[in-house]
Amino acid sequence: MRLGEDVRHILESSFLLVLLALGLALAPGPVRAAEPRVGAESAVLLEAETGEILWERRGEERRDIASTTKIMTALLALELGRLEEQVAVSENAAFTEGSSMELRPGEVYPLGELLEGLMLVSGNDAAVAVAEHLAGSVENFAILMNARARSLGLFNTRFANPHGLTEEGHFSTARDLALLTRRAMAVPSFRRLAGRREATACGWNPRGERTSRQLASTNRLLFSHPWIEGVKTGTTAAAGSCLVASGVKGGRRLIAVVLASPDRWGDTLELLEYGYNHFLRLNLAPAGIPQALVRVAGGRKREVPVGTLADLWAVVKKDELEKLRKVLLLPRAVSAPVGEGERVGAVVVRVGGKEVARRELVALQGVSRCFFCGR
Repeated sequence: MRLGEDVRHILESSFLLVLLALGLALAPGPVRAAEPRVGAESAVLLEAETGEILWERRGEERRDIASTTKIMTALLALELGRLEEQVAVSENAAFTEGSSMELRPGEVYPLGELLEGLMLVSGNDAAVAVAEHLAGSVENFAILMNARARSLGLFNTRFANPHGLTEEGHFSTARDLALLTRRAMAVPSFRRLAGRREATACGWNPRGERTSRQLASTNRLLFSHPWIEGVKTGTTAAAGSCLVASGVKGGRRLIAVVLASPDRWGDTLELLEYGYNHFLRLNLAPAGIPQALVRVAGGRKREVPVGTLADLWAVVKKDELEKLRKVLLLPRAVSAPVGEGERVGAVVVRVGGKEVARRELVALQGVSRCFFCGR
């Protein structure tokens, strides 16, 4: 149905009405949201369900990102390869400088084992082995990384290698890394990989004998805080001390990125706790639940219920709940026939006049035309 000039606000509910309708109570916690005390030169806190940035400092500033690069390397490898594929380690891979899982030329490992070395001990040798296996060379793999970055809307990101060693033209931003991690953490195999504390990578040496490497994650938060899911550390002289981390509390996933941090562990925990303590995530229009009734002209039913096909989530600061408004944009009437799932209007969530979420409203059932209903 066309909305045209017939559109009007038929409901504007305050935050109290919304919370009562959802059966929610105000969560305990601070009333005023003090700013997090973070020393990182660039940082972002992102809510994974909605993709909303909750807090940032120079989040769009291009920077060296060190081994946080490997988030893209692992995601791309999981998308392009199979965990059981056998990967031969070249001399070029084995002698890559920097952090290493101590691979030797001629060894063969399953792709999945190399990804563990990549993510847990930040093996640059594993990164090159994976890149060469999947794309033929580091340069070709970087082309694939950049194409995937563009497909994800990461327009302030460019990769020159799969490991993150300092190289001209290799950079990203805290915001792009948070968005990349949001996508990666939606992949179950990546999530399992990012959350591993320890592993044993098993392969074969050039003589066909079994060989193994004991791996322990460089992300110390995985060992000290059970609600931390991962994700990746990074350190170089150019990038400083970096960390991308994901946490889950109460079913909510938050992603924190800190770049060039004097205390990446403390900064990350400060950001994540700030998000959990000062923000609420509300489902303001559950999927399939009627939000309103719209009059139907010439139909076998006088009204049709309208609602959303997917949950409408919004993240709101606790100290801004009084500014929350949910507005339904609907026509005064629609004409039969109305098809189930047909777009009828929209629901908009605003905080202090700023739109923070929107979803289409559709007919939740069909209404056929009536030719002899006497009305």
